[in-house]
Amino acid sequence: MSTAPSSTPSAAIADEASAPAPKRRGTARDLAQIAVFTGLIAALGLPGALTIGGGAVPITFQTLGVMLAGAILGARKGFLSVALLLVLVAAGLPLLSGGRGGLGVFVGPSVGYLIGWLLGAAVIGWATARLLPRYRIVPALLWTALGGIVAIYLVGVPVFAAITGTPLGVAIAGSAIFLPGDILKVVVTVLVAKSVHRAWPGLIEPRTWPWARRDAAGTTGGSAVDAA
Repeated sequence: MSTAPSSTPSAAIADEASAPAPKRRGTARDLAQIAVFTGLIAALGLPGALTIGGGAVPITFQTLGVMLAGAILGARKGFLSVALLLVLVAAGLPLLSGGRGGLGVFVGPSVGYLIGWLLGAAVIGWATARLLPRYRIVPALLWTALGGIVAIYLVGVPVFAAITGTPLGVAIAGSAIFLPGDILKVVVTVLVAKSVHRAWPGLIEPRTWPWARRDAAGTTGGSAVDAA
């Protein structure tokens, strides 16, 4: 009766004073992670293009950075890391493969692939959150390929065809030469992401698949009816 009530307000004040700190730390950490992966994607553009098989299959490494951003940071931070890179490129920094930069990049044939990077990182990050905490290899490979290859090509190829006046079928067939390199990047991404999530769990908050939530809701509803 005498001492307990007096200690409660001071404890509450202390809690309120300390509550924003984790959020600030989390925000600073998020910004740092976004900046690091923006730098990683930019750094992967320094070697330019790698040619394999006598120049038949050119590989640009920056798509690997995009895939890693989604698979390690998740949909939101992965998307933002790519978006920050594109903003810096638009500002004139030569951060794309081959030292390209400036607004001219966004009216060239490759602009669709750059936009596709945003979609690819978001798709990979969305799926990765739902593959955690187990992050099984085979589903991870399939979802990373969906985001890192299908989603990027889905935007990049039609835009390339429209800008260059190339028939869409020809553009699709031409993009097939990039597949071996992109498949290799998918495998590397999954292996790296699995190691990272095992060593540092919590980088991405695990989520449930939308259909799993619906199933759980149906099960819960049935139990409630039975109990009633």
